[in-house]
Amino acid sequence: MTVVRRALPEDAAEVLRLRQVMIDSLAATSAGPTGWQRESLPGLRARLADPDGDFGAFVVDHPERAGALAALVVGTVEYRIGRAGNPLGALGYVFSVATDPDARRRGYARAGMDALLAWFRERGVRQVHLTASAEAEPLYVSLGFRRKPDPLLELLL
Repeated sequence: MTVVRRALPEDAAEVLRLRQVMIDSLAATSAGPTGWQRESLPGLRARLADPDGDFGAFVVDHPERAGALAALVVGTVEYRIGRAGNPLGALGYVFSVATDPDARRRGYARAGMDALLAWFRERGVRQVHLTASAEAEPLYVSLGFRRKPDPLLELLL
């Protein structure tokens, strides 16, 4: 049985390492870390220290490397004005799912997603969004996610 736990402030460096693993897996060619982790560390530690906040990070400890994480699943709860099907306006967003390359195919991402979805339910979330790589999409479909047409636009400030 896979043990999933909430990430703690002391996990922050490992959380950022696994986030880079995810970023590298999505990029056609990876530039690798560029120093962003050092800048992100204080804010991440603060969010991990707030168990009642809108930021949920769940991890699986690496079974073969003490102090390392094998998997990471992170999401946030956002508020939108309510509507039919989601009158409370609580929207879950999954934005970081990563498994260390040497720990894949063991069910860690699924176990982490189960924990994150339970956390969303506890907070009244009725709708969850995520963007999936082609490799990860079968996992999300098996959890009940379905593809939607998305007219997403982006502006970088």
